[in-house]
Order: sequence, then structure tokens, then C-alpha cells
Amino acid sequence: MKKIVIGIDVGISTTKIVGIDEKGMVISPIRIKATDPITSLYGAFGKYLHDNKIKLDEIEHVMLTGVGAAYIDEHIYGLPTSKSEEFIADGLGAKYESKLDRMIVVSMGTGTSLVKCDGENIKHIGGIGIGGGTLAGLSRIMLKTDDIKQITNLAKDGDVSKINLLIKDISAKPLPGLPMSAVASLFSNAKTNASREDIAKGLIWMVLQCIGSATILSSLESGIKDFVLIGNLSLLPLCREVYPAMEKVYGVRFHVPKYSEFCTAIGAALDYKRQQK
Repeated sequence: MKKIVIGIDVGISTTKIVGIDEKGMVISPIRIKATDPITSLYGAFGKYLHDNKIKLDEIEHVMLTGVGAAYIDEHIYGLPTSKSEEFIADGLGAKYESKLDRMIVVSMGTGTSLVKCDGENIKHIGGIGIGGGTLAGLSRIMLKTDDIKQITNLAKDGDVSKINLLIKDISAKPLPGLPMSAVASLFSNAKTNASREDIAKGLIWMVLQCIGSATILSSLESGIKDFVLIGNLSLLPLCREVYPAMEKVYGVRFHVPKYSEFCTAIGAALDYKRQQK
């Protein structure tokens, strides 16, 4: 009989769940939204078992992590259940998915946390209060919506040069280490009649660039040049525009693994295997 370890990243309204089999392979992760963490957790668990035709007696252990895990103290469906410290789960999941051994993990959630991984050493080194929550809140005020799909679709037709002040706007020549296309000041170029599309692109750009800049600054003196992006914001299409530009300027590498959205849940399951060793 196959034995599967279930990793569950419990948010306040969204839960992500993944299984890892005895060969260390990830079994199709899913996410579920609900009004509270308990509903979200049990809804996600039930759907995951149903969709993947997994029976309760095939599960070896359940590992919980995330802010919503604090609300849960019982064994899930009577199965052996433990908790994984979220930053450890971030690091283990990012290492597994990226195949890197030395990196800074950038967990892009409501806010952003930074975790340094150096071999077996996984350490939370800080973070910033800018993330998906920032994007949602500012979009509610400026665009009258916090629907991320709608914001992303608007941004597709936006022109960020109508929002941000670029080096070329203030200098006749490139500055040392900064090309003419580099951002001198976020939102400095915004006009009162800026289009919704331009504002949407400017907002996403601002959040992603602030996260990227904080990550680069956190790596100084460490010699680390690889940054692994995980969490919901790592799925934004503009990541493929913002971060390559920063890579060229700073000589670093931003990585978005295949299951970037589910890395914390994957790491929670791997934490059980690590503890067994």
C-alpha cells in the first residue's frame, strides 16, 4: 500500500494542499478558497482525496503550516497530524522545486517574507509589508476592484512609462550601473487622467519592484545571487517583465519554479520526512 505525506498550507481564506508519495514525487496540488481557515482546510482536504482517488488509510501523516494552522489543534480526520514552521517549509519547498542549495526564498503572499537557505541552514532574515495585500488594497481605492484577474487583464494594455519616472526622463545619459530604461521613481510620472490600464500596470510593477529591490538588498554581503520566488504573486505575468530587467542591472537571477504557488505546502510535507531522518 502506498504511503503519502500530505502538506497543507492553511491561509485565512485560501488553503493549498499537496501530497508527496514514497518516491518523493509531488501529487497534483490544488488550492481552495473559503470564508475561514477551518472550512478552507477541510474543503481542500476532501476535494484533494476525491480528485486523486486517495483513501485515508493510504496517508501516513498530515503536516500543517501557514498562519491558519494556528486555529487547528486536532488530528485531521483522525490521521497523525503535526505542524511545520512556515519559514522552514518555505525553504524546504523552494529547495526541492528549484534544485538549488544556496538561495534567498521570496515568499510573495499578503506581505513578503525572505528566507535564506545555505545548505541545511534555513533562516528567516526579514521581510517587507508589501505584497498581494498591498496590490489588492491600492487597487480597491484606485481601480474600484480587488479582483486580481481583472487587475492583471487591465495591466496587459497599460503603459508603465506613463506612471513611473525613468532615468531617461531626468538624465541625458545613463547613470553608472543604471540604463536609461531603469525606474528612477515609482508613480512619479502619473497624471490625474491616467487610464485604468496604466494604473493597474503601475501598481503591479510597484509591488513587484519593491519586493525585488528588498530581496537584492537582503543578499548584500552574503554572495547569494539566486532568488526563488514562491507564493501567489509569483504567477503574475509581469514577473517576466520586471525581474529580467532587474537581473541585467544587478547581475542576479530570479527563479520561478513549476509549483511556485505550492512550495510552502510541499515544504511542509518534506519537513515530516526530514524529521523522520
